[in-house]
Amino acid sequence: MSVTANSVWNNCLAFIQDNIQPQAFKTWFEPIKPIKLSDNALSIQVPSKFFYEWLEEHYVKLLKVALTKELGDTAKLVYIIKMENTYGNREPFTEKIPSSNRGNMTAQEMDVPIKSKNPELKNPFVIPGIRNIKIESQLNPNYNFDNFLEGDSNRLARSAGMAVANKPGGTSFNPLLVFGGVGLGKTHLAHAIGVEIKDKYPERTVLYISAEKFTQQYIESVKKNTRNDFIHFYQLIDVLIIDDVQFFSGKSGTQDVFFHIFNHLHQNGKQVILTSDKAPVDMQDIEQRLLSRFKWGLSAELQNPDYETRISILKNKLYRDGVEMPDDIVEYVAKHIKTNIRELEGAIISLIAQSSFNKKEVTLELAQQVVEKFVKNTKREVSIDYIQKVVSDYFEMDVATLQSKTRKRHIVQARQLAMFFAKKFTKASLASIGSQIGKRDHATVLHACKTVDNLAETDKQFRKYIEDLTKKFS
Repeated sequence: MSVTANSVWNNCLAFIQDNIQPQAFKTWFEPIKPIKLSDNALSIQVPSKFFYEWLEEHYVKLLKVALTKELGDTAKLVYIIKMENTYGNREPFTEKIPSSNRGNMTAQEMDVPIKSKNPELKNPFVIPGIRNIKIESQLNPNYNFDNFLEGDSNRLARSAGMAVANKPGGTSFNPLLVFGGVGLGKTHLAHAIGVEIKDKYPERTVLYISAEKFTQQYIESVKKNTRNDFIHFYQLIDVLIIDDVQFFSGKSGTQDVFFHIFNHLHQNGKQVILTSDKAPVDMQDIEQRLLSRFKWGLSAELQNPDYETRISILKNKLYRDGVEMPDDIVEYVAKHIKTNIRELEGAIISLIAQSSFNKKEVTLELAQQVVEKFVKNTKREVSIDYIQKVVSDYFEMDVATLQSKTRKRHIVQARQLAMFFAKKFTKASLASIGSQIGKRDHATVLHACKTVDNLAETDKQFRKYIEDLTKKFS
């Protein structure tokens, strides 16, 4: 039997899977693709430079043992980093060889001194008439890593956040962009990174600010003719955290000033952390030069928490609040509220409040009443799972058939409609939609959406499908 990159890597995976936790395997090894086998060197493609560094730091011995078993003592492993980035004039990073094989490779850092035209920089956070030398971080210490519970839905983002907190400005994931829907913990994670950095590096200047407030400050600086002071102030920050960066959409002046600030911070080895409700590829009305910079580092998605994570979040919340609650009630709430963490915690707070105000014991019946009211009063986001079920039922097939690799026309059309409605009714990224609907890539989802749009204009029967399904989701 001929030895191929696929066969070697599959054997390595089988060995690795037996030696690490299932969650770790899913996060760090499933996304890897074998590319080629040449001169006893296996080339594998990893999604980002962050993946490469994480594997090198945590799994290099395991990889070496697995590969040696397959290819002998002269085996080599070559990493190919998937480049979706635009690096401007910088050399794009394409391949690296593990520490056991590579020479002394170090990243070059540009050391550009800060030149200030105005020695007395005006701090946008200073109240007029009050001198303020120290820049307050605006961080919320209640948002920390201890109460940001890890699960499959957030493991990559949390791991990246911890790595940035340990070495701000010194990792390849700069900027770190955390994106996801409402109430999934983007702001919490952004604060947690900042709080951890302040704890480890008290001398560093860390600043958290919402994109909306940043924009307001910029507009004010233009009115007062202090734009340069505004820029110089932000160029002095060591770790800049901007929340809800999608708010910059359509604001060309703000985007322009942030572009210059970002470049300066990045060139000087300062850390930039951004949050957004959508992936860079889905952002509208953001200049291409800025989007390309958002992709320089790592974009990590926060997804809806799974059942086990929801249980952990609720139990942690109750423990922190010093409240005891029977397991069957916690499980009931976790089972019925799936959309996001904010709604989940809101439901448990409502339950505690109802119990204490009405002097009632917390029972399953009370939980059912509270959850029912809560679900009715909350505008719920349609899940991708629900969309797949509705579309499958409509076309009288099961979800497994919808997700299958078959190219039969009616199944392909059903799958494309599921992708179309997932993009329309959820805030999930194209990549996330693709992975959940038959493990397709984001390009397939984009093609599906365009196909549905075209057929809606030209095919009367297809237009009826869309109308019927739209009614089911509204």
